[in-house]
Amino acid sequence: MSISMMTPPATPWWKQRWPWLLMLGPAVVVVAGTYTGWLAYSRQDALVVGDYYKQGKAINQDLRRDRLAATLGLSVEVGYDATQGALTGQLRRTASDHGKAERLFVHLSHATLPEKDIQLVVQPDEFGAFQINLPMLERSRWVVLVEGERRDWRLAGTWSWPAQRSVTLHADLPQPADN
Repeated sequence: MSISMMTPPATPWWKQRWPWLLMLGPAVVVVAGTYTGWLAYSRQDALVVGDYYKQGKAINQDLRRDRLAATLGLSVEVGYDATQGALTGQLRRTASDHGKAERLFVHLSHATLPEKDIQLVVQPDEFGAFQINLPMLERSRWVVLVEGERRDWRLAGTWSWPAQRSVTLHADLPQPADN
C-alpha cells in the first residue's frame, strides 16, 4: 500500500467552510459602508435653526435680536386648533403701543425633516391676535421662530404638538457664567 492511497484527496478551497466564514466579516463591512455612503450622498443635511456665526474655529450665537425682544418686553403664544385647521397666536408687549401691528414671520421647523418646515406671514390685529389657516399640523417636536417684519427681533422656542396644546415664547436670555 502506498502513502498516496491513505491520504484523502485534497478538496479545493472554495469547498471549505472556513474561508467563506472568514470572508463574511469584511464582506458585511463593505456592504454596510456602501449603504452608509449612499445614505450620506442621497439625503440632504438638516439645517441648524438660529442665529449662529463662525469666527475662527469657534461657533457663536448672535443674541442681538433676542436682547431687543427682551427690551421690548415681547412674548407670543402660539397654538393650533385641529378642528378649525388654524394656527392662532397672540403677540404681547409690555409697552402699551397698541395699533402698531406689524406683519410677523412665523417659522415652524420640523425636528428632523427640513422638507416639512412651514413658513408663514401673519398680520396681527391692533391687539396682537392673529389666525391663519394651516392644514393638519404633523405630530412632532417643532422649533418655533417668530420674527418682526424688519427681522430686528425674534422669539424662539420648542413646541411638542399635540402633547402641548400651545406654546408661549419669551425673550429669555442666557445668563453670563460666573468665573
